[in-house]
Amino acid sequence: MTNLITRTVAHINSSLNKFQVKRFFAVVLVGVLVLTTNIAFGDSNKALGERVREKVEQNDAQRPKTTGQWYKDARKTEGNPGKRLEKIGQQSGEALKEFGSGYVKGAKETARDVGNSAAQTGRNLSN
Repeated sequence: MTNLITRTVAHINSSLNKFQVKRFFAVVLVGVLVLTTNIAFGDSNKALGERVREKVEQNDAQRPKTTGQWYKDARKTEGNPGKRLEKIGQQSGEALKEFGSGYVKGAKETARDVGNSAAQTGRNLSN
């Protein structure tokens, strides 16, 4: 009996290999993905770049915002390591202050959302 099952499975496998079902399914899957994916190349990249630039320039911090600005700043203080360390300290302080304010804002929003969810759950349980 097991010999019959083994031969049947082997026959099915050889039949599937003849038709190359795996390759067929792979081609069909790629075709479906390509045809159902909506890609707009031109406008989205430009708009994204503009939004990122706006976000970067929105911050009024005095520290460098791009690597190009950072390297330019480093070249200005190249011969004076003390001055460079002082600037790095100031810039790090600004970055930590900015990060801390964002962290506090995020924590407040999270706490508000948790409170709203708890209130909604309480209302759902009372009904």
